[in-house]
Amino acid sequence: MTKESYASVWDAIEDSPAEAQNMKLRAKLMMALERHILTKGWTQAEAARQLGVTQPRISDLKRGKIDLFALDGLVTMAVAAGLSIDLQIGEAA
Repeated sequence: MTKESYASVWDAIEDSPAEAQNMKLRAKLMMALERHILTKGWTQAEAARQLGVTQPRISDLKRGKIDLFALDGLVTMAVAAGLSIDLQIGEAA
């Protein structure tokens, strides 16, 4: 049995490199949003008001339910939070 090596867990579990990259970006945005909410000291209700979503949506975010979030929705939430997003594109390794 040979062991394969992966750059991230998403590379190991997703069916394609595109799906893995999408999951990596979603995970980064979710973590940034959660850090921002903690830094601001917002309750889930306050975070929901600030980000223009429902409180259960914030609960899903805090619980890491990545499958419930699309990349564009996370970008919208990050902008509503006052965060800036920088995308870097380069050649694949």
